[in-house]
Amino acid sequence: MLIHRKDFLKLGSLASASVFVPKFLKAFESGQLVPPGNKVVVILQLSGGNDGLNTVIPVTNDIYYRSRPRLGIIKNKALLLNDEVGLHPSLTSYADAWNDGSLAILNNVGYPNPDRSHFRSMDIWHSASQSNEYLHSGWIGRYLDAQCNGCGMPTQALEVDDVLSLALKGEKMNGLAFKDPKRLFGTSNEQFFKEISAAHQHHHEEAPADYLYKTMAETISAADHIFQQSRLKPSTTAYPDTEIGKSLKTIASLIYSEINTKVYYLSLGSFDTHINQEMQQGRLFNQMNAAVGSFIKDLKANNRFNDVLFFSFSEFGRRVSQNASGGTDHGTANNMFMISGGLKEKGLLNKMPDLGDLDEGDLKYNVDFKSVYATILSKWLGADDAAILGSKFNYLSFI
Repeated sequence: MLIHRKDFLKLGSLASASVFVPKFLKAFESGQLVPPGNKVVVILQLSGGNDGLNTVIPVTNDIYYRSRPRLGIIKNKALLLNDEVGLHPSLTSYADAWNDGSLAILNNVGYPNPDRSHFRSMDIWHSASQSNEYLHSGWIGRYLDAQCNGCGMPTQALEVDDVLSLALKGEKMNGLAFKDPKRLFGTSNEQFFKEISAAHQHHHEEAPADYLYKTMAETISAADHIFQQSRLKPSTTAYPDTEIGKSLKTIASLIYSEINTKVYYLSLGSFDTHINQEMQQGRLFNQMNAAVGSFIKDLKANNRFNDVLFFSFSEFGRRVSQNASGGTDHGTANNMFMISGGLKEKGLLNKMPDLGDLDEGDLKYNVDFKSVYATILSKWLGADDAAILGSKFNYLSFI
């Protein structure tokens, strides 16, 4: 069957939505019950460079307030964690998690020779590379390569988005990206794609169109399975009617189903607050706070809170001093949140940033983010972190 350019582009649209579905998804079609202790990681990417200093606030630090005369959040507005540290006033669900011992905060996270470009710094975080190293695979993708190579019951990674991030692209295996299981199922079952798939069964040439054919066929198989699994045990918890709310509800429903997914990935943004930071960050935090609060409540009600680890990161923080436009510019080190009922260490895991010891106006990192990845890979997912990350990094003690 010949394929015209417009049909090739249409075919490619399905492939790009699922961007490179891994062949091992077919292994799930027999259906396997997820054991109660199955460890799951949910990763929230705060795209654009979230301002960590107005997220975890040094409420008694004079340098902070001198550097941010308009942007600094005063102590009586912050959600106090102790006498010296508070959270952004929108993060009430995070304060609740702190109070019940299920929140850990890691400060000063970054990497050597930081890059202030959104794209390059995000690539570094996604690929777990050094700042002078360029990798074409992501740390989660390489986890899939390692865990799913020749195994009868492979693991899987799903991203709730239209396009797959580099983080989930391996050298052999890839995760699957979709916004909504029902929509992916409906798209993959359009008559056009079924006819193309049926026609291609007799063609085996290795060419760009052939690659798309194969990707489409695998996507159709995966889409049906994911949609059916998402309907098995749908979440009954009320979530906010926002993109992140819908995404976390989808993730919760899949966690409770029979699908054996180890890693879920989603994004929120943009946190690139060069101007009007107070309003923009507050709006995004309100969305995040409501959705994460519902997610925590949901997991607790379904007895899965202890074996789900939720963590968030951003490609960099912001500069210590505010700019002239009511915002902050690209910085370096930042904080990370970890939420779970299975944390071994909670609260502030290390010291707050030293605002008296800066690198040309930027925070100095003292925790390499790859140590966080190594800890999660080894202690939570039971994987060979050194093989996946290409080097050995120190483990942290939060799990």
